[in-house]
Amino acid sequence: MMLSTALKLSRGAMTAGRATGISLLSRTPSLLSPSSSRFFCGPKGSNASPVALQMIDYALSHARSLKSDESYAQGLLVLEQCLSTHSTEVVDATSQNSRAMVLLAMSTLLFERGAFDDAIDKLQTIQGLEHSHLGVRVASMEDLVGLNLLLERNDTSRVLADKCLQLFVNASTDINCYNDGVGSKVLNVRAKALKGLVELVHGNLESAESFFQASRDDKGCTGNVALSYGEFLHSTGKFSLAKELYQKAIEEISANKEFADSHALSACCMSGREVRLAATCALGQLEGHLGNFSEAEEILTRVLTKTEEHFGSHHPNVGTVLTCIALMFRHKAIMEHSSSLLIQEGLYRRALDLLKAPSLETEGTKADVGRRDIVALARGAYAEVLSVQQNRKDEGEKMKRWAETAWRNRRLSLAEALEISELSSKVPVIDARISRAL
Repeated sequence: MMLSTALKLSRGAMTAGRATGISLLSRTPSLLSPSSSRFFCGPKGSNASPVALQMIDYALSHARSLKSDESYAQGLLVLEQCLSTHSTEVVDATSQNSRAMVLLAMSTLLFERGAFDDAIDKLQTIQGLEHSHLGVRVASMEDLVGLNLLLERNDTSRVLADKCLQLFVNASTDINCYNDGVGSKVLNVRAKALKGLVELVHGNLESAESFFQASRDDKGCTGNVALSYGEFLHSTGKFSLAKELYQKAIEEISANKEFADSHALSACCMSGREVRLAATCALGQLEGHLGNFSEAEEILTRVLTKTEEHFGSHHPNVGTVLTCIALMFRHKAIMEHSSSLLIQEGLYRRALDLLKAPSLETEGTKADVGRRDIVALARGAYAEVLSVQQNRKDEGEKMKRWAETAWRNRRLSLAEALEISELSSKVPVIDARISRAL
């Protein structure tokens, strides 16, 4: 029944688009959200088929309208039908741009349902479309790096970031590559900021800073660029500059509802919606680091609500945000010499449950842990809550040992990440896009 319904949807979408050329948005108002184009839409100058773009909007909006496995499967079937209309044998720019855009949309739906490797497969296919728009290929490479960082494939992410930079070397000699001066400069800034993020994850601050230098250009410092550069400044204690960049990322993404600019195209964990959530989450963490706990709580609570609305209340990303909130309450308790043990414990327990933390009986170094940084941080802080309770000290020590062995951050030890000090220049920042501690 689900397959039949999905095929009817896809055929109906194709017939309507071909017969009338009218936007599918106007034909299916009950299924489509006006905000769908924030997360994926066709860029100006991309030369993609208008019908393909209409079908993409239709598929994404339908999948998200119900947020069910069935609606996502139907959305993917619509996109598969769309993809089949653009032959792999045709190498003109319009056909390749259309295929690339559809593949980006498919990767986004797969990412939202947790099928990360399938999403990666779709994104890798785009790199073989050599006649497609440079902005689409940069977006797909950015998404590949983001997903590999999320999956802790750090070495792969570094190789991919280097390949993204190489796109611009090739563009200078390839007449088929899109190059419009300002536009290609903005994309180049994105590629360098992506490399900077990878170096930051690897703990190489000097290298990261060298790539973020280009991010100071206002024309390119938006979206993922502003967020990644802000996180670098935040992690090195430059709070006021970081705050400006977080606010810039939030405001500009919120204002750019159409996302019709090819230089801002993005998908998966690096999409506009993900960036806005992550930038707001980072801003909440920063307010906590500044000691503005009321503001921090209000901001992080707002992020929690939006994350639950987007992913559902049982998604691991909710666990990441809950960990940020718990750490903020921990910081507040230490700075104000107060106690919030019950609040912290409740938050840590819920976060670890959503993050699917493995049993403490599984050795931390050997455990297959998704979002390892966040799980280790949550358990390390939770261990402190247990250790101050006489009858739970042993449990706390066991949890602490597990967290220390699981922690793999290259810039900070777990003890440094949990240290609360006004003198410390090492500040941990949780990147909610990739669920990593920077």
